[in-house]
Amino acid sequence: MKLLIIEDETELAKSISEYLSEENYLCEFASTFREGMRKIEAFQYDCILLDITLPDGNGLAILEELKRQNKEDGVIIISAKNALDDKIKGLQLGADDYLTKPFHLSELMARIYSIIRRKQFSNSNIVKQNELQIDLLAKTVSVNDQTIILTKKEFDLLIYFIGNKNRVISKSTLAEHLSGDFADMLDNHDFVYAHVKNLKKKLYDAGCDHYLKTVYGTGYKWEVIK
Repeated sequence: MKLLIIEDETELAKSISEYLSEENYLCEFASTFREGMRKIEAFQYDCILLDITLPDGNGLAILEELKRQNKEDGVIIISAKNALDDKIKGLQLGADDYLTKPFHLSELMARIYSIIRRKQFSNSNIVKQNELQIDLLAKTVSVNDQTIILTKKEFDLLIYFIGNKNRVISKSTLAEHLSGDFADMLDNHDFVYAHVKNLKKKLYDAGCDHYLKTVYGTGYKWEVIK
């Protein structure tokens, strides 16, 4: 899962990133309004942690831009401001939650998880698709009640595919999802192919149906017949 932390307090952003990275979240940073706008225009995130008060602009304008572009990134406002009108305006503009500084990182993680679960998996901790079952909280995967072991990248890919079922996802999008800004520095996307190949093999060897399709010349699709 990929997050964007728009926060000008460097130490706070670093501590959030370190904590969430331990839970397999890929974190990117923006310390200014301008940088935050650039990133939301160029990339898609599972959740954005947004400070309202930035050195060169108001974070609420970033919410307005997300709404204008009809983007579905989850948003949690994190701000030292505790004014009711800021909270109401942020929620009206499309924020999913509001957290006032200082806060416990464990609470922040719980709220992030809740937003992602609600947006992608109908507010359920357990994702089932015929013989395949995923426990989002325990981060376990089983096929026909047989547990299979996935790496962190493979698990992240599986969740990303299922959360975007029946959509063709390009290799460049997957590279950006797995590596963030570093994807632009890579000569090719062979590592995406390698992770997808390993994920396919583990699923199929366990008896999982062939939901993950290769769309030649384009990317991949997790296909579910409706």
